[in-house]
Amino acid sequence: MKITSVTPRTAHFSKYIAVALLVAGLSACSQPLSGREKGALTGGALGSGLGAIVGNQAGNTGAGIAIGAAAGAIAGGLIGNSQDNISSEQQAQDERMRRQQEELDRQRREINDLRRQQGNSDSYYYDDRNRNNDPKY
Repeated sequence: MKITSVTPRTAHFSKYIAVALLVAGLSACSQPLSGREKGALTGGALGSGLGAIVGNQAGNTGAGIAIGAAAGAIAGGLIGNSQDNISSEQQAQDERMRRQQEELDRQRREINDLRRQQGNSDSYYYDDRNRNNDPKY
């Protein structure tokens, strides 16, 4: 059985693996990640991978990983933040539409109540439940 020693290059690479596992472990313990945080993590991971490839070709893998991870994390964070903003605005718009629909329904009920009080038979046309069954409407 041959025992191999750890080369400086292997030790250097294992440090990056340990840091990546530590970051992944710590992020798993926190509350759910926002889009910005997910984007930064994804971008950092992709950037460090690409940086490692470019850095290896240039002769400095560590610098390539660091630069790629930083650039990827910034770009991913910006993209994720933009998606969070779009999602937040969509939710706000959905809430405004829901409130407007509630107000329309309330006004229709009020109109029907007023027509019934006046004895007007046209209230049938303002009742949404009958609207789809009436060929005249």
